[in-house]
Amino acid sequence: MLVAAANLLLVFVFPPYDYVSMLLGNIATFDGFYFALSNEPHRVVNASFLALEVIVVLANAGIALLLLRKSATPAAKRPAGNSRQRTVLGLVAINLILMLLFPPFENFSAITKAALPTFEGFYFVFGDNPMRQIVTSILYIEVALILINGALLWLVFRDKTGAELSAEQMRELAKRLQAGQKK
Repeated sequence: MLVAAANLLLVFVFPPYDYVSMLLGNIATFDGFYFALSNEPHRVVNASFLALEVIVVLANAGIALLLLRKSATPAAKRPAGNSRQRTVLGLVAINLILMLLFPPFENFSAITKAALPTFEGFYFVFGDNPMRQIVTSILYIEVALILINGALLWLVFRDKTGAELSAEQMRELAKRLQAGQKK
């Protein structure tokens, strides 16, 4: 939790900024990460990207808690969950980090008010991108799909408990229930 708190502090101390240029028709383009208390002219905090950073940090903190939690029984020395589940969680965390390092960009000249944004490609977030803007709608979709896929894979790879019925046991129970209803 301390690592997540430190990451959140770092995210808020150095938020993402957009540069609003009068030459480009007051269209905000991604400018980079600057100290929060600096007073840079023509720069505004990119609230959408900041929200995505917070979501990713919190999702990774949740994943870390699931990966590192202790087993309920003191005799077991391994973390809770099986190795496939831990692998899925690790891959989800890596995907979320990579997604933020290489967000989708569009060229400022293609920015429109259309429902579907244009898309130029994925570029390194710390690279030279003065003529590009992050496409936050695509970034939100990426985060949602990564989390949904991770959650589904987590459920698919969970260990079956003894209380769960097998397919054969379910068929037997269904036959008994049908026979009981016919009487």
